[in-house]
Amino acid sequence: MEQTFSSDYTDDDYLTGPTDDSAGICDRSWVRDFRGQYEPPLYWIIFILGAVGNLMVVLIYCSFRNRIKTMTDIYLLNLAVADLLFLCTLPFWAKDALIDWGFGEGVCKCVSAVYKINFFSSMLLLTCISVDRYIAIVQVTKAQNFKKQRLFYSKLACLAVWVLSILLALPEFIFATVKTNQNGRSSCTLVYWNNANNKTKILVLALQICVGFSLPLLFMIFCYSIIIRTLLQAKNFEKHKALRVIFAVVFVFILSQLPYNGFLIMEATQAANMTITDCPTLTKFDVAGQIAKSLAYTHACLNPFLYVFIGVRFRQDLLKIVKMRTGSLSKVGLIKSPTNSKRQPSIMSDTETTPALSL
Repeated sequence: MEQTFSSDYTDDDYLTGPTDDSAGICDRSWVRDFRGQYEPPLYWIIFILGAVGNLMVVLIYCSFRNRIKTMTDIYLLNLAVADLLFLCTLPFWAKDALIDWGFGEGVCKCVSAVYKINFFSSMLLLTCISVDRYIAIVQVTKAQNFKKQRLFYSKLACLAVWVLSILLALPEFIFATVKTNQNGRSSCTLVYWNNANNKTKILVLALQICVGFSLPLLFMIFCYSIIIRTLLQAKNFEKHKALRVIFAVVFVFILSQLPYNGFLIMEATQAANMTITDCPTLTKFDVAGQIAKSLAYTHACLNPFLYVFIGVRFRQDLLKIVKMRTGSLSKVGLIKSPTNSKRQPSIMSDTETTPALSL
């Protein structure tokens, strides 16, 4: 019997292990009905909010040519691009939940792979941001002396993140396929190789949990704990306001991804030991997985709004664009750097004129 695992937790009606039902069949039609009512409107809300927010971030970076001055700016721009790519997959999943897949196996593989590329690239980019902030705040002298080299290294880091994310998403492309259940309804799902103890499935899930969440989380905890200690020793508390954006972005990402990764751990345990054997419990397990997955998807629309409402520089740049659109700003005024030349340099600055964290 082939082992299946769906990115949308909509496997067919047959359990992968023994059940309390004597026929060995679990009626999970209620799970699909719940998914059809719950996911499409949520996905469209995420799609609309995320598209507006992330396009706004990209517009700001493209409008202000002097905007990209730090490694963090480069990482945030790449993060917005990654989120936009992910958002493009949500209409496909919305239709899959509401009606059926209906796009063919090639599209199924591509859409599944794009989602996983975003999943890994987002976490890795946030890891890069935390490392860059560690260098800019804790290693101030080195950060200022090697500013040009750091910008070059940030571009290499982004390239490495995208390449690594593509490689890590290959299992999604390989195993994604379109399956049709006994009611004739098709869905895009993952079908792993048939091997003992679901080794392939467990390996893929373990790789996703470790590389896509656990290791980046350890890097963030290490970097930000030292950053906090450094800031507490400084007398200028204005820098605490500058840190709000990065902390908020990382906190929201962890808050949204932790339940999802916790569910993946349970999924790997279920694949290895078949700990869930009765139909009602499995049904609840599927519903919990859908909710955790939906929560993980929300990060794509939350990050840009954190920049706008918390980040001082983003608010200033956005207001300048709005005024320019209404004719209040001249073309020359738009191109000029939004940085306040009267701002005093501090330990938070990459240079004397570019705040490192006042996004």
